[in-house]
This record gives sequence, structure tokens and C-alpha cells, in this order.
Amino acid sequence: MRERTLIFPGAASPGLTLAPQRRGPGDPCYQVDADGSIWRTSLQPSGPVTARIYRIAADAVGCEAWGGGAEEFVEALPVLLGVDDDPGSFRPQHPVIESAAKRVPHLRLGRTARVLEALIPAVIEQRVTGADAFRAWRLLVTKFGTPAPGPAPARMRVPPPAEVWRRIPSWEFHRANVDPGRARTIVGCAQRADALERLSSRPAAAARDALTTLPGVGVWTAAETAQRAFGDTDALSIGDYHISKMIGWTLIGRPVDDAGMVELLEPERPYRYRAVRLLEASRLAYKPRFGARLPVQQISNL
Repeated sequence: MRERTLIFPGAASPGLTLAPQRRGPGDPCYQVDADGSIWRTSLQPSGPVTARIYRIAADAVGCEAWGGGAEEFVEALPVLLGVDDDPGSFRPQHPVIESAAKRVPHLRLGRTARVLEALIPAVIEQRVTGADAFRAWRLLVTKFGTPAPGPAPARMRVPPPAEVWRRIPSWEFHRANVDPGRARTIVGCAQRADALERLSSRPAAAARDALTTLPGVGVWTAAETAQRAFGDTDALSIGDYHISKMIGWTLIGRPVDDAGMVELLEPERPYRYRAVRLLEASRLAYKPRFGARLPVQQISNL
């Protein structure tokens, strides 16, 4: 086991920072204990890891890690938890976003630097409901991932390596309700895994643009990946079924489309994703619960 304690320059909230990494309540790679401790699995270059991350004090976070990738994981812990992120560098231009920043001044954006682990679930989430995507991720990782090392909670798994994603049969994607188009994109991304992982050393915006050159990876998927893997403060999820409407309702009291969202958030550039996260984390984000919902396409029954 490896251990590490981080002292932050101000209040620490690992739960807020890591929340985007969770793919639904049943995520086999991310679980939260009743005491708020976060269990996270990952496949590091040096091997699999299970980590328990928890608050020690208002400005201190502890981590215990097990497995072959434990040392590498704890070494990168400051980056994961956004110790080097400076929330004070953002000067919100909209009063609602300014209020959100005052409510959660301790929100930090971290980065995993694990591109495939962020990209594949983003591909799974393309054009489907969250519940359907979370189920698919859970089924695939549970079947093709590896047991979590150490004293991990039951049913936790380490995500599969690229070579396993490349070999998953088409019918297994079908059973998980992942259509052939998304399955091909996942396999294609896994085939380019080495080059993709090198993107984490490039500037976030350039790395995000590079992702869009992949077949089946558009602006939305690249943004969702960049937010998590690169800590990209400006990665706006254009094309999301919900976010543009939420931004419209929250900032001007009515829904807007993607173009309207881009216009509303233009003054916040290069911190548009930070603005979205502040609204979400502060619970000032608002969208009425009515209107059409994405249907669940049960291709696994075909």
C-alpha cells in the first residue's frame, strides 16, 4: 500500500473535483462510502490501482492506494485533485456564474491524464440516455475489466486495457446496448491508444482538437474527454442534449440551443467549462423537468 497526504492552499473538496469521473451510481470504477470516502480504480502505465481518497481536514486530503500502479497514482494525486488549479484566476462576467463561484470557491478542476479511460465512456454516452450509457459501461467493465486490487468495495473493477477493448466481440457490445457505430469507434480508439495517451502532454485545447480527428469522435465527445483527462477549463460540451437548455434557463430564464449557449458563455472564455461546473456544483443550475426525453433504444433485444 502507498499513502499520501495533500495540503491545499485553501479549502479542499475532492468530491466536487472527482464527481465528473463517476459514470453513474453503479460505476464499477468509482464508489463513494457513507463517510464520503471515494474509491477509484484506474489502469496506470505501471499497473492497476485501487485508491481510497478522503478528507482529513478542511484543507487536507489523504489517499491510500493498492496495486501495481499505486506509486504512480499517488505521485500524480496533486494533478488529479487540481492542487495546481487556480480557481481565483476566473473572473465571472455573468452575475449568476459569479454567485456560483462565491458558493463553491473551493471547486478545482483536476485531470487524470488517462485518455482512453475518459474517451471510451464518452463514446458510449453518445446520443443515448445517461442510464443506458451507465449500464453499458458497467456491463462491459464488469465483464472485461480485472478485479480491483486491495480492499476495494464489492463489484469494483479496473478498466480493461486497450488490447482488451480491441478484442471485444461485436455481440458483446450488442448485449450492452452499444450500437455498431459506437462499437467501431471504441475499437478504433483502442487501436490508437498509445498515440492518444501522449496527448495528455500537449496543451489542452490542442489535445482536444486532435481528438476530433478520430473517426466517430466529434466536438462533444472530445470536450467530455478533455474535461476529465486534460482538466480543460474551456471544453464546452456542444451538442449535449441537456446542457444548452440548462445554461439558457439558468442565465436568462429560457431554453437556448447550442448556438445560444455559445453566445451566452463567450464572455467566460477560456473558462466556459469551469463556468458550467460552477453552476452544477453550486446547485444554481436550473432546468424545468418537462419536455421530450431521449428514448432508450434497446438494440440488445433485436
